[in-house]
Amino acid sequence: MTELTIGRLADEAGVNVETIRYYQRRALMPEPEKPINGHRRYPAAAVKRVRFIKRAQVLGFTLDEVGSLLELDEARACAQTRDLAARKLQVIEGKLADLRAVRRALTALLRQCDTGATKGNCPIIHALAAD
Repeated sequence: MTELTIGRLADEAGVNVETIRYYQRRALMPEPEKPINGHRRYPAAAVKRVRFIKRAQVLGFTLDEVGSLLELDEARACAQTRDLAARKLQVIEGKLADLRAVRRALTALLRQCDTGATKGNCPIIHALAAD
């Protein structure tokens, strides 16, 4: 693969051109020099970097955290990378616990609706309006 235009880079990485520009503004991707009367050219390795950023985002890492991961990769700091991933996992576990609690509450409210346990007032509206 030869050097790529920004449009080709975006296509190869499965993102929008504006995503590439945004990553550059966030200092997650270097911006190549623009030749006089020409287009910037990105190395083929830029595709891999964009895909790395997108995969990290899918795993729940913020762009600031992705920046840290990229720095840790360059420093070959596996232990710190593991610590960052472990902290992210703890956050996700907490969110999952919160979601399970919300599911239990909604399930209970739906059961009240289905059984007609409360006459007159809708249990869901009543629960949302309660102080």
